Amino acid sequence: MKSKYISPLNSRYASKEMSYIFSQDNKFKTWRKLWIALAETEKELGLNITEEQINEMKKYQDDINYEVAEAREKIVRHDVMSHVFAFGSQAKSAMPIIHLGATSCYVGDNTDIIIMTQGLKLIKKQLINVINELSKFCLEYKDLPTLGFTHFQPAQTTTVGKRATLWLQDLLMDLEDLDYQLSKAKLLGSKGTTGTQASFLELFDGNHEKVKQIDPIIAKKMGFDSYFAVSGQTYPRKLDSQILNILSSIAQSSFKFSNDIRLLQHLKEIEEPFEKSQIGSSAMAYKRNPMRSERIGSLARYVIADAINPAITASTQWFERTLDDSANKRISVPEAFLCVDAILTLYRNVIDGLVVYPKVIEKHLNAELPFMATENIMMDAVKSGGDRQELHEKIRIHSMAAGRVVKSEGKPNDLLERIANDESFGLTLEELSSIMDAKNFVGRSPEQTEEFINEIIKPILEKNIDLIDNNANEVRV
Repeated sequence: MKSKYISPLNSRYASKEMSYIFSQDNKFKTWRKLWIALAETEKELGLNITEEQINEMKKYQDDINYEVAEAREKIVRHDVMSHVFAFGSQAKSAMPIIHLGATSCYVGDNTDIIIMTQGLKLIKKQLINVINELSKFCLEYKDLPTLGFTHFQPAQTTTVGKRATLWLQDLLMDLEDLDYQLSKAKLLGSKGTTGTQASFLELFDGNHEKVKQIDPIIAKKMGFDSYFAVSGQTYPRKLDSQILNILSSIAQSSFKFSNDIRLLQHLKEIEEPFEKSQIGSSAMAYKRNPMRSERIGSLARYVIADAINPAITASTQWFERTLDDSANKRISVPEAFLCVDAILTLYRNVIDGLVVYPKVIEKHLNAELPFMATENIMMDAVKSGGDRQELHEKIRIHSMAAGRVVKSEGKPNDLLERIANDESFGLTLEELSSIMDAKNFVGRSPEQTEEFINEIIKPILEKNIDLIDNNANEVRV
């Protein structure tokens, strides 16, 4: 294996569960389930198919003779017919009726839909667990004041927990889209070469009513409540685009989170987990690089770019179908799922081990707090008889001077001393200092955080309680 390219998605990043969903084994076992469902349906609708034939197919449903299929494909150059041959060489009595009336897309496209649906369900489980961990973090730090930023410039005060609700809100939007996509999941059914079901109409001697029953029966057997009412040979390639848009959206949310953590780690306010024996740099032994967050961003960028593949494929299909979708789909769709699987594993791992440094947060906040308190100071001075317009201009001048001292001379912020020494304000340094409690400037951050978690997030978590587990996945590398 060392002499072959191995995708890092399998070897380094994605979970075993997601890797199996997109494995050859899961694919070909699903093909056989679909062939059994088709045979059962045709038998139920009156075709001459015996119970013995179906039972023999079921006997070999999971016992795939890959070597026979691979040898046959070298001869016929057709993967579906190779597996029909391999299946029939085991279930000999069923050979004449396997794939009866169907085209390749019956197994190929229905399997793709089934596998993508399995993938979305696993992504949902991971998303729910990230949301669960992140909601705990929000509540734990809902009251801890921190410097808020706009344009990465100091702005008004917020709290660490309130800031984390912004990450949570993004994930909530992703979950809503994912749930909607799952709620409208449809199987292709069995439509034939150009989607007209002409071959089945022939099999059932022109009986339209029986042919109409094929799709709903197969869909139910395969666990779906619905199916595409019309199609060409394939399911609409727009479905792939819709699904990858959801995966791209999750990647976007995760990318934003990872960038914020990288910035916070630079500020030394919050750090991602750093293991005891972890090496941050091969040259600089002291470094604690945000490796996990950087990997989230790296993988997320790939997914965001990858999502354009099915969009182009959907827009360039010709009439009832072309085959220029196939090679692209085999790569772009699985890789998007495996990437997002890895991203959410990392996201949860980071949240589960975040290290918060309140003293550093307080230091940064205190350096800027006098500027943020100027409106409160001005109001107190006005109450004592000062002129609002005059005081506003004086605060502007004092703020600019204090800012120059901080930036040009590297000295502490002396704005409060400047204001205390200005008789126009009529406030002592002690009175000014009493205003400087950071909690006076966080607005409704604690309340907003509690309300968001309790009123919106908790009901979602309770609804999905069966998806929550308390064992965060470990990062493989």
